Amino acid sequence: MIALIVCVLLIGLMLVGVPVCVAMGATSAGVFAALGFPNILAVMAQRIYNGTTGFTLLAIPFFILAGNLMNTGGITDRIFNFAKAMVGHWPGGLGQVNILSSVVFSGMSGAAVADAAGLGIIEMKAMDDAGYDHRFSAGITAASATIGPVIPPSIPFVVFASCTGVSVSRLFAAGFIPGLLMALAMAVCVYVISRRKHFPVTARMPWKVRLLYFWKAIPSLLTIVIIIGGIWGGLFTPTEAAIIATFYALFLSSVVYRQITWKKLMNIVYDSLLTSCKTLFIIAIANFLAYFMLHQRIPNMVIQGMLSVTADPQALILMIIFVLLVLGMFLEGTAVILIVTPIFLPIIDKIGMNYVQFGVIVILASMIGLLTPPVGMSLYAVSSVTGVRLLDLSREVLPYVFGIFLVLLLCAFWPPLSLWIPSLLG
Repeated sequence: MIALIVCVLLIGLMLVGVPVCVAMGATSAGVFAALGFPNILAVMAQRIYNGTTGFTLLAIPFFILAGNLMNTGGITDRIFNFAKAMVGHWPGGLGQVNILSSVVFSGMSGAAVADAAGLGIIEMKAMDDAGYDHRFSAGITAASATIGPVIPPSIPFVVFASCTGVSVSRLFAAGFIPGLLMALAMAVCVYVISRRKHFPVTARMPWKVRLLYFWKAIPSLLTIVIIIGGIWGGLFTPTEAAIIATFYALFLSSVVYRQITWKKLMNIVYDSLLTSCKTLFIIAIANFLAYFMLHQRIPNMVIQGMLSVTADPQALILMIIFVLLVLGMFLEGTAVILIVTPIFLPIIDKIGMNYVQFGVIVILASMIGLLTPPVGMSLYAVSSVTGVRLLDLSREVLPYVFGIFLVLLLCAFWPPLSLWIPSLLG
């Protein structure tokens, strides 16, 4: 009964427009007070403080800052031009360029909204100038941005690691194959749609020109080598990698490309600070919500309820995926990860699923949530910069949502897709 009351209160508050963090805190504190729990405010303050003091969480503000520096400092422009030179002549033209750009940029920022709002502006302008349908351009821009949090580095993986204690490096490694499969699924969708609508393609560039664009993009592409190579080579931790990526992006933007002034830098830092505070505040309140759920044995109730329906591991996995997708329609991705992880971990233990594989499932489901209304952050980000109505944009991303869903099912029922590369790390 308590689990049902909490669920109704939490979702109800958010549906009427209450911010996610306020809804989580009010629900936990309100039910605690109704049950007569003493010293609610003291416990709440302690749990909120503990929720943001983990060393792993330091990576989040630095990856956000690095992504904003890349968007303003000319790094994303060079990535896009390099991708255009490589695949602009493929069927789908700039749609394929859009996907490849997001794959490359995902190895640097780890945030879908940064991809959609930064690189997406460049992609949209190029596609509009080339005569592509505006809604198609907006749809593929919103969809391809979701590749960012799957291919390492990844802010959602850092959040999941903070909830479970799983190695961030192993989670990063697990995201490679699913992220590339997402890109492949989107590329197939773009190919089919573009052949049907006869979208233009750019002329094939001579290899001399391609190498020139590659040469100009080398300093930007080295960001990926520094981040991933440093983590897997044991030179630094993922948290330290975020700091190094930030300083390298600042060096490129201000010294090499000279596109960031002090005024721009102050604006970038301010915007990054706001985004980081919002994200970390949600994480802090969610830590109190997780304590409340464990105190009231809500995970045990959920386990008993699910096991009373079926004990078949595959059926339980499908039920978990269904819950994740439904919650993703109403909650921001970070909130979904923080809420469901402590609830579902005991079930994951019972069915014998690896936590790394479960992390990939949760993040892929949250990426679908970014593309599904009413709370699709990637949809809102692209809609705000393109002027495309949210309903029209939701229709445009449907083929890509289906492609991500297929990748999600493959990762859920074929563990090697997410566990093969982590197994190579030992």
